[in-house]
Amino acid sequence: MLGYTYLAYILVSLGITVWVGRTLNRNGRIFLMENYADKPQLADAINQMLLVGFYLINIGYIAYTMRIRGEGPNSWAQGLEFLSTKIGAMAIVLGVMHFGLMFALQAYANAATKKTDKITNYVQTGHKVG
Repeated sequence: MLGYTYLAYILVSLGITVWVGRTLNRNGRIFLMENYADKPQLADAINQMLLVGFYLINIGYIAYTMRIRGEGPNSWAQGLEFLSTKIGAMAIVLGVMHFGLMFALQAYANAATKKTDKITNYVQTGHKVG
């Protein structure tokens, strides 16, 4: 029973990780292109580096959580409980990583916009803005 549970955990976790990674990569590119419109190669490079980091962290987390504390599942019900606990924890980690990254990218975009607005204002008026 334990072997099947581990196999299911690996397959489901990796499947979710790849699906979420591809989705974030595809949609994240649009966001990055808006912020790096003048440097599309840089936007694509950042997007790929984020994807690699995402995969590394998640695969590491999946491997780390393969261990079992105490006795492993002995029935299908216990196996499903085991899977739901492990996959639920992985989904929470994925969500936290996603929102943390979105927060960081939005903060960067806001800072870049403020800098651009100050430069534009200076060019238009000739007065330096605080």
